[in-house]
Amino acid sequence: MSAINGATGADALAGYQLQQGKAGGKGDLGKNEFMELMIAQLKNQNPLEPQDNGEFISQLAQFSSLEEVQKLSSSVDNVVGEFRSTQALQASAMVGRSVLVPGTAGELVAGGDIRGSVAVPATTASLQITIKNEAGELVRRIDAGSAQPGYHAFTWDGKDASGEESPPGKYEVVAEGAYPSGQEQLGTLISANVDSVSLGGRGNITLNLAGMGSIPLADVHQIN
Repeated sequence: MSAINGATGADALAGYQLQQGKAGGKGDLGKNEFMELMIAQLKNQNPLEPQDNGEFISQLAQFSSLEEVQKLSSSVDNVVGEFRSTQALQASAMVGRSVLVPGTAGELVAGGDIRGSVAVPATTASLQITIKNEAGELVRRIDAGSAQPGYHAFTWDGKDASGEESPPGKYEVVAEGAYPSGQEQLGTLISANVDSVSLGGRGNITLNLAGMGSIPLADVHQIN
C-alpha cells in the first residue's frame, strides 16, 4: 500500500511563510496569497482526516472579509486624495489675500497698519493692546475699554503715541485684560498676507505669510 501524504495545513502554511520571507520579507497577506494558502491546505490535507466543513466555511468568510476590507481601504484612499486636492485648490486661492492666524507680532509696511483680533475668555473691565518695536520699546498703547467674551478686532494705524509714523518693520502685539485676580495676557490673532502656498509630504499644506513665515493651513481662523 502506498504511503499517504501526511502534510497538514500547518505544514503548508509554514512552507509558504518561508517562501514569502525569502521573496520579499513582507508580513502582510493579500487576498491572492490568502487564496493560495487555502488551496495549499486542501491539496495537502490528510484524506483520512479531511478538514472540517465548519473550519473551511470560516476560512472562506475570512477571505470574503479580507477582500471587502481591501476594497474599503482603496475607496478611503481615493476620498482622501480628492479631499487633499480640494484643499490644495482652496489654499492656492488664498495667495494675495490676507488671513487671520494666531500670532504675537505683525509686519508694518510704509503707510500701512497692523490688524488683528483679541480672544477674550471672560468679561473684562479694561482691554488694553500694547505695541512694541523689535527692541522691546513701547510704541503705542490702545485702550479698548470693557469687553465681553469673544473675539474683538483691533487696528493699529502705525503711529506712535505722539502721532508720528513708525518705521516699517516687525512689531510685537500684547493684549491684556483686567480681572479681579489682576492683569492677564490674552491670545491674539494677527492679519497677514499670503505670499505663496507649499505642498508638503502626506498632503500637508502650508501658507507662507509676509513677515510671519510658514503656518499650517489648519491654523487659519479667517480669510479676509
